[in-house]
Amino acid sequence: QVQLVESGGGLVQPGGSLRLSCAASGSINSISAMGWYRQAPGKQREWVATITSGDSTNYADSVKGRFTISRDNAKTTVYLQMNSLKPEDTAVYYCKMTRINAYVYWGQGTQVTVSS
Repeated sequence: QVQLVESGGGLVQPGGSLRLSCAASGSINSISAMGWYRQAPGKQREWVATITSGDSTNYADSVKGRFTISRDNAKTTVYLQMNSLKPEDTAVYYCKMTRINAYVYWGQGTQVTVSS
């Protein structure tokens, strides 16, 4: 069993920063990649960023240059540093773990609201 717990969301003004964390526990082995997704009200969930087991990173065009995905040395926590936040970044942010066998796990989400 795998548990993913996100934290770090909140209310921030446009131009501000937040750092999200995703703590993984349980049977966290054979991980292919971890990533962040987001879902705004009335919209489909969309991919934000991914970090692979080899530490390669990829970003959606909408966040490239503003967001940075990283993880700790133990590879049990993944972070999303979000800078220069915009109102359109408002969404529930979800952490996703993908195993080598393609099994996928999701966290419960954390709300990010960018508003003045």
